[in-house]
Amino acid sequence: MVNEETVFDVCDVSFAYEEKQPALEHVSLKVPAGESLVILGANGSGKSTLLNLLDGLYFPVRGTIAAFGKPLTEEALRDDEFNFSFRRRVGLVFQDSDVQLFSASVLDEVAFAPLQLGLAREEVNRRVEAALAALRIEKLRDRAPHRLSGGEKRRVALASLLTLQPDVWLMDEPTTGLDPRSQSWLIEFILEQRKQGRTMIVATHDLSVTEEIATSICVFSEDHQIVASGMPSDILNDHDLLHRCNLSHYHARVIK
Repeated sequence: MVNEETVFDVCDVSFAYEEKQPALEHVSLKVPAGESLVILGANGSGKSTLLNLLDGLYFPVRGTIAAFGKPLTEEALRDDEFNFSFRRRVGLVFQDSDVQLFSASVLDEVAFAPLQLGLAREEVNRRVEAALAALRIEKLRDRAPHRLSGGEKRRVALASLLTLQPDVWLMDEPTTGLDPRSQSWLIEFILEQRKQGRTMIVATHDLSVTEEIATSICVFSEDHQIVASGMPSDILNDHDLLHRCNLSHYHARVIK
């Protein structure tokens, strides 16, 4: 059920990779529970970096991030209890499914996460079968993930997280490389998770997908900053904003 809890509170966060090139500059946002937030920006604007920080894979060089009301820091994640709780509640779907899949079979891949929770084997089996059915990949259970198509790999990656039953889904360019039918199915999946009260945070540059799934939007400029946030209708109708952020272009008028 959706509540008023703030899932993430990002305050004046900046981040740079080892080569010292800025990836995020003074980013602040709050994500309420149950929101379907689209992080909209051109390639290289900082969307993926922000998701990695929200998943606790990297940490800000400046500023703070709180998750579920508690500081999300390297030190905090060294605490087994906090780390276990956070990893169960938050799941990240990478843009490249090959980065996420590593098991010998789809069945092993989907079972891996709930096994790490220490659940009884019967509960693990129940969650695995439910995830295979929800993602419509029952027939793939004995296949090797690396031999699947791009769309099949994306379904397996989603199923592996679904068994965790996370409260928050972080999704990085989830429709990349998918055919139209698979894209349509993925949009339905996101909407269903939102309907169940999950918090969805989706990074994309795809305006049509954004229109389908967003309850709110924040827009990154190519300077790695959030330059606008608000309701989908306001953001998506601001054509000057989208043009400035390299998310759309004006068609040249043909003069006859």
